[in-house]
Amino acid sequence: MAAGRGDREALEAFVRETRMDVWRFTAHLCGDIGAADDLTQETYLRALRGLASYEGRSCARSWLLSIARRAVVDRYRSAARRPVVTAAENWQLVAERSQPRGVPGFDEGVALRELLELLPAERQEAFVLTRVLGLPYADAARLLGCPIGTVRSRVARARADLMEALGPVSSGMSAAA
Repeated sequence: MAAGRGDREALEAFVRETRMDVWRFTAHLCGDIGAADDLTQETYLRALRGLASYEGRSCARSWLLSIARRAVVDRYRSAARRPVVTAAENWQLVAERSQPRGVPGFDEGVALRELLELLPAERQEAFVLTRVLGLPYADAARLLGCPIGTVRSRVARARADLMEALGPVSSGMSAAA
């Protein structure tokens, strides 16, 4: 990889091409849009430190998403060690009021997030990696540390679960088609 050999243009192109995938993946894993920005930055800081030693045994995107996954896990571990302090009496209401409204695609994103939360974690992760981020099944399998058939099964079950959760909405769409 040219970026690992110090090619600044290659590095900038690599970041530009992968940044949104890393951000979406971290936002999905942590469920916090604000934290996704920080986690994306942390992912790239870690990746840049290890870029020279990257051996290319998997595609660079998979390597980067595995770093992002570890960054999210580390954030959860760190947060678990600290007490949560809030000055607001009703912190949940304050948080809900601070969320953006009227942004194109916002409502669909919220709906997708709510549907994905219905899935077990392993199906959620496989579905997001392959269907939302477009990662090939083989890369998702390497990233998740399981056989490719397991990823295919999780994605198929996730689709079935999502269609069942949509129930009358999905049957109405198919009747209209």
